[in-house]
Amino acid sequence: MAIAHGDISPTDEDLGRRVLVVARSIAPCIDDLVDEARLDAIAVLKAVVASTPVPGQRGIASQRIGSASVTYRQISDAFDSEARASLRLICGVETLPGLPVGSFPAPGLVGDVWPETVL
Repeated sequence: MAIAHGDISPTDEDLGRRVLVVARSIAPCIDDLVDEARLDAIAVLKAVVASTPVPGQRGIASQRIGSASVTYRQISDAFDSEARASLRLICGVETLPGLPVGSFPAPGLVGDVWPETVL
């Protein structure tokens, strides 16, 4: 059974939906989780909901007095590195985003001098 917005935010449907959308971009398998993995993901998402920016002073990312600008935090800001890593771990995502993919350098003279290490 897929995680529903009410599982993570019973009082604010829109917030629950927005958190689930961001969570799906981090861990695409989140809708396929069952049993303990599903409950673990719900616990992580409840913590994210609890730390979401709220309207008012805590939700402000920056202010500017000249021409009176206020920037509010985004829902994705509530997903700290621990929450992101936890969701990826639950889904079994082994690769870390942003790391190079492939074989560097190409086999040849440089590879003979400095052997390539496979991670």
